[in-house]
Amino acid sequence: MNQKTIFSIALGAATLSSATMAIYTPGQTQSGNRIFQLTQTLTTSEIEQSVYEQINRYRASKGKPALTRNSSMDIQSRIHSQNMANGSVPFGHQGFSDRVKNTGIPYLKAGENVAYNCGYGDPAQKAVQGWLNSPGHRANIEGDYNLTGIGVAATSNGRCFYFTQLFIKSR
Repeated sequence: MNQKTIFSIALGAATLSSATMAIYTPGQTQSGNRIFQLTQTLTTSEIEQSVYEQINRYRASKGKPALTRNSSMDIQSRIHSQNMANGSVPFGHQGFSDRVKNTGIPYLKAGENVAYNCGYGDPAQKAVQGWLNSPGHRANIEGDYNLTGIGVAATSNGRCFYFTQLFIKSR
């Protein structure tokens, strides 16, 4: 199927220890005519697992220890992704401190990456590539953290995905 599709990806990064927040939101780009075909439908939990595996593979390539996935961090990440996907909060880091607090995990530092993309056959790979191409996001991925939580939500039409990844260095 030939179709003109506008692809978009937006990224955001935040850290909670130095009270620094960075948001990177590139404009939409026109890719021209492309053949777009999904051969399988991925669930959001499969996309989350893919992000987790890609992030830990990247960390291993840099000599960093693997992050351990934490279910309370996953829940907070999923809630934020769903809220962004349904438009109840804007894309970004609004409520980041509350999300970290609501995990119930005593921490030394915390960080967050957010992303969204539309129209890609592998949305997890697109989000991770975008994060790795951004210094602020890459710093969170390479950071001195030991726990992570990942949440992915789809828009109501199922074509766009919102991503939240929390990072915590526990006490």
